[in-house]
Amino acid sequence: MKTVYIFLAEGFEEMEAVTPLDLLRRVGVNAKFVSTGSTLQVKGAHNILYTADLLFDEAAEAMADGIVLPGGMPGTLNLLAHQGLCGLIQNYNNARKPVCAICAAPLILGELNLLTGKTATIYPGMENKLIGATPSKNQVCVDGNIITSRGPGTAIPFSLKLAEIFAGKEAAEKLTADIVYQI
Repeated sequence: MKTVYIFLAEGFEEMEAVTPLDLLRRVGVNAKFVSTGSTLQVKGAHNILYTADLLFDEAAEAMADGIVLPGGMPGTLNLLAHQGLCGLIQNYNNARKPVCAICAAPLILGELNLLTGKTATIYPGMENKLIGATPSKNQVCVDGNIITSRGPGTAIPFSLKLAEIFAGKEAAEKLTADIVYQI
């Protein structure tokens, strides 16, 4: 079973964290919320309190099969300010493991110089934050191990692409039908 860590920081966009967690678990992926704060409790951008599965230090001990960075403000900036997480993102990228970011969170990848020569997408109006990338308006972009998406409204196609990456095309197609999602 593959494991995927979804990193939560205060002010994260709830749809962009919960949708990947839910859909990945439906296809048998061991998806886990990881708190970047000092407790398992993390408040989203819309004041919904979530309980993470792990604290950052626990997640940093063993490399998962991939990571997901939800967007939202100030969640994205709080993720970027976490030096341990930034180092971990670079480690995953160096290992060619999937590094997935949605909404404003692709700006983190730009700041870490991980988008040079890549095609990526981000929340509309933030394209200048995709440092080194060719910006796209596609809902989801996959360029090597970098997977990006545009915002809350693209959380389902983003999560279905993650299901395909971590559980296979057949599992993603079955999931698409099971949730009655029309592409």
